Amino acid sequence: MRRAAGLFDVSHMGEITVEGPGALAAVQRLVTNDCARLADGQVLYTVACREDGGVLDDLLVYRRGPERFLLVVNAANSDKLAAWVARQLGGAAAVRDASADFAQLAVQGPASRELLLACPLLAPAADALRGLPFYHFAELQIAGEPLIVSRTGYTGELGFEFYLSPALAPRLADALLAAGRPCGLQPAGLGARDTLRFEASYCLYGHELDEQTDPFEAGLFWLVKLDKGDFIGRDALRARKDAAAARRLVGLALPGRKIARQGFCVFAGDEPVGAVTSGSFAPTLERSLALALVSRGAAGAALAVEVRGERLAAETLKLPFYSQPALRA
Repeated sequence: MRRAAGLFDVSHMGEITVEGPGALAAVQRLVTNDCARLADGQVLYTVACREDGGVLDDLLVYRRGPERFLLVVNAANSDKLAAWVARQLGGAAAVRDASADFAQLAVQGPASRELLLACPLLAPAADALRGLPFYHFAELQIAGEPLIVSRTGYTGELGFEFYLSPALAPRLADALLAAGRPCGLQPAGLGARDTLRFEASYCLYGHELDEQTDPFEAGLFWLVKLDKGDFIGRDALRARKDAAAARRLVGLALPGRKIARQGFCVFAGDEPVGAVTSGSFAPTLERSLALALVSRGAAGAALAVEVRGERLAAETLKLPFYSQPALRA
């Protein structure tokens, strides 16, 4: 996929609409990043936190208009987030779990734009696809049906996402596979997606993020805009920032091909100092790598990971493991 492109079915993701005159103020209160800086057609990556600063989910906010927002949330958190959003807003805006209205297909890889432009079904979207900036989206009509195309990505490569009706999704998938065959397009599963996001050091909810982890610990400090005004968890996050994060997300490389799985213990000397959050043999980099949350004081120490009863010395690496400058081009 890093050589050509992959087609992912990510229809399991959740979609929540927030609409009405109070929509912007409502979304601002729900998330840590500053949605007021969004223009129509822009996307924002952010987190939603509990009052104590623990992360409920990381999500994307799409501004479809001054009174229309689409929140794209993790599948495992969809029901939880929809209920939480409705409860927190208490009628300040109209909230609807719209997950059943959307299928989602993602095309990721350096050849993704080329193959999308070669797809006859997407001919009406050609101008939008050519000029779509990173973290922007366009709303179009394809085959008489509405379609949202965006450019965010979760693999560390150039990529596009399509939000469309479940009825249109199979037709678009078939058209993409046919058009993409000369470009090397391959269908790819969620296991491949997880490996790719791991190489790019993107957080995955339930691994690097959960309700016991705050965004500072996970290295997402840039998502927290404490000066934007009030939002849920603001006071707790201000206190945590001032006190410095108790833990820190670090990148580790292990010798050979042994893999450190989630939950494996990390040591500094004989002292347990944290745990692996994600680990895999990274095919692009041909190394056994891991992400781990460790106590702040241990972040600069010599670390080791216990893998099936054997303690392996680990090299601390700068994150991300893999980056692609063309991603934002």
